Amino acid sequence: MGLQLDERGAIVVDAECKTNLPGVWAVGDVVRGPMLAHKAEEEGVAVAERIAGQHGHVNFNTIPWVIYTSPEIAWVGRTEQQLKADGVAYKAGTFPFLANGRARALGDTTGMVKFLADAKTDEILGVHIVGPMASELISEAVVAMEFRASAEDIARICHAHPSLSEATKEAALAVDKRTLNF
Repeated sequence: MGLQLDERGAIVVDAECKTNLPGVWAVGDVVRGPMLAHKAEEEGVAVAERIAGQHGHVNFNTIPWVIYTSPEIAWVGRTEQQLKADGVAYKAGTFPFLANGRARALGDTTGMVKFLADAKTDEILGVHIVGPMASELISEAVVAMEFRASAEDIARICHAHPSLSEATKEAALAVDKRTLNF
């Protein structure tokens, strides 16, 4: 019996990254999910922990995605299309980099930050960023989602001024239509 592959040629693994062969694990680009180095690293660490008898864990819902273009694009969690398709009631808030002092000082005001939050609980379901340093800014959203934070939680955190991260706070405020600077 050989190594099991799916219809696309990826190695089939279970939730713990075990293959159908005893003692064989697989992670990264050869298994299901996005081909992202940071996703592979998280899987690798989790597998090493499991082999050592510890509890390895990867939350695939909080793996950030980044496209290194100009402007940069980054996101974590679900999109509006996914939420609509799943019938999830949500609220959205956006804030443009055009209204962000640091982006203006950098001369790069393209794009915006968008928050998607559960309509009842306000839990953050997705964050999408198009603009300067999106690859760096997405980490705050990943941490927030990992700890099941609400948009209100981010809205109440003091962000340095002037900074690009203020756009994150403003987008969180926009979920309840109460931005400060736009």
